[in-house]
Amino acid sequence: MDARPLLLEMRGIDKSFPGVKALDQVRFELRRGTVHALMGENGAGKSTLMKCLFGIYKKDAGTVKMNGKDINFTDPRDALDNGVAMVHQELNQVKRRNVMENMWLGRFPMKYGLVDHKKMYGDTKKFFDELEIHIDPRKIVGDLSVSSRQMIEIAKAVSYDAKILVLDEPTSSLTEEEVNHLFRIIKKLVERDVGVVYISHRMDEILRISNEITIMRDGKWVSTKPANEMKIGEIIRLMVNRDIDNFFPPKTNIPGEPMLECMGVSGRYMPSCQDVTFTLHKGEILGVAGLVGSRRTELLNTLFGTMTRARGEIKLRGTKIENRNAGESMKYGFALLTEERRATGIFPQASVSFNSIIASIDKYIKGIFLNENKVNGASDWVIQSLRVKTPGKKTLIRNLSGGNQQKVILGRWLLTDPEILLLDEPTRGIDVGAKYEIYQLIIDLAKQGKGIIMVSSEMTELLGICDNILVMSNGRLAGKVKRGVDFGGIQGEQETILTLAAKYV
Repeated sequence: MDARPLLLEMRGIDKSFPGVKALDQVRFELRRGTVHALMGENGAGKSTLMKCLFGIYKKDAGTVKMNGKDINFTDPRDALDNGVAMVHQELNQVKRRNVMENMWLGRFPMKYGLVDHKKMYGDTKKFFDELEIHIDPRKIVGDLSVSSRQMIEIAKAVSYDAKILVLDEPTSSLTEEEVNHLFRIIKKLVERDVGVVYISHRMDEILRISNEITIMRDGKWVSTKPANEMKIGEIIRLMVNRDIDNFFPPKTNIPGEPMLECMGVSGRYMPSCQDVTFTLHKGEILGVAGLVGSRRTELLNTLFGTMTRARGEIKLRGTKIENRNAGESMKYGFALLTEERRATGIFPQASVSFNSIIASIDKYIKGIFLNENKVNGASDWVIQSLRVKTPGKKTLIRNLSGGNQQKVILGRWLLTDPEILLLDEPTRGIDVGAKYEIYQLIIDLAKQGKGIIMVSSEMTELLGICDNILVMSNGRLAGKVKRGVDFGGIQGEQETILTLAAKYV
């Protein structure tokens, strides 16, 4: 084991929520100047454990020590003031304010009783330059990509001069280049004796960046080992308590006749997609690759009508359709799973049941009332079919793990019986076991004749389950990679995609 001194010790941590024991006698240690990966399936308790450390949740039992002294933070501000910072998987930012205001929210520099904007800009620029983050501090946060917003949160955490930094799924929206950038930042912090807790489902990243790995399952500690002594197969087995021979299910769908034709589709308001033309076939899984800023998400939103289309035609089975808004698109059998489930996906104050049926609520109305039997049947189907881990259908969806929230949202759209599924990062922040289940579901839906367009930042995911891959570059379609065509194997296909992705940059 690593001989460096302990920075953090958590022993016998318990935490329960109504109907579920989230943590059961969990232990965790973090050494100074190291990266300690925390892994487990969705609902294993990883984020809950760190939220107990950070003061978001109050633990029911157990002890926490930092540098050998007992600590018990009452709230996140208390944790930040004592050198513990956390970058959450779901970003909490004031989107209508600019970058530097979000950086220094609650601690604005003051001069003569007023906010010192000049100093705030200078301080922000200083941290951004140090971390090689090229974002204008005066930019409005809501106008930035998810990846840029994630980098701002990391810079904000560093600005607290934290000795412990918790990163919860920090690369879920980052490209490979941005992941390398993040790892350079982590290396700088580790050299300053900062201890980093790294929560991720990406195995290759874990083995590349970590010194130690702790695995949790069903709210319990399972194993802690040096990273260089572990292999991917062992990590998966410890996480899910079973072997997964392959990361992707066998493909059984066979694309058929043309289903959706898009000709010269362009968004009205920039930044957006421009002059995109492609065809989606019945039973086809069509991937969309590209760098951050390539307008992949904007393409899906333009097709679904949540972004205004300026020009171009959309034909469904040869018939021209408009898709001027989400309601109209749904009538034509379109469904959109959004990238940011917290901001645009879930209703956090509502139950799993409500979140399951809201997109098809008309089916469950009897007179002026909801038919409870039908609602219960539909929500039970979502929970059982997608294996949602929840105490019950009446549980608030905000109390579920991110991956289980994603399953509920996907189930919501499946209840609408869609013909065309637009999936934007469908496995973002989801563990390897749940990913496999979602991949199988996507393949099964394609086998039923559904047309699926899937955006993903994980190239291996696109190459693993898609039939063809569109490559976007700066809003334009740079090319198409047909799976099964010889590009020199998987490596050659990856190189082709990366070359196309940089075509118009």
